[in-house]
Amino acid sequence: MNNLLYKDESYAIIGACMEVYKQLGRGFLEIVYKDALTYEFQLRNIPFEREKKYNVPYKDVILSSYYFADFVMYGNIILEVKGVSGSPPDAFVKQTLNYLAVSKLKLGIIANFGNESLEYKRVLL
Repeated sequence: MNNLLYKDESYAIIGACMEVYKQLGRGFLEIVYKDALTYEFQLRNIPFEREKKYNVPYKDVILSSYYFADFVMYGNIILEVKGVSGSPPDAFVKQTLNYLAVSKLKLGIIANFGNESLEYKRVLL
């Protein structure tokens, strides 16, 4: 566990997510959590980009399709925000893996605010 990729940065991100969950609880739309996280990241001086657009390359062209990552933290971690109750579907992991592939980043964190406690998952490419 000492060799976690971006351990300190992940800890800071998850700590901010926990604070948002503590203040808001569950049941809000994802956009509400994203807005609260934006404020919390600013308070904590955590560098981020919100709704970062990634183009999808294919052979020698860029496809007209693209992805928007909810947040890119510290320039090297994708944070995906969810607000679903029950077990998050595997599609969230697949989505995050796609974001990591097109961004060429190595770590994604999925934070789900939809249950009785905050759930998060680290996704490595």
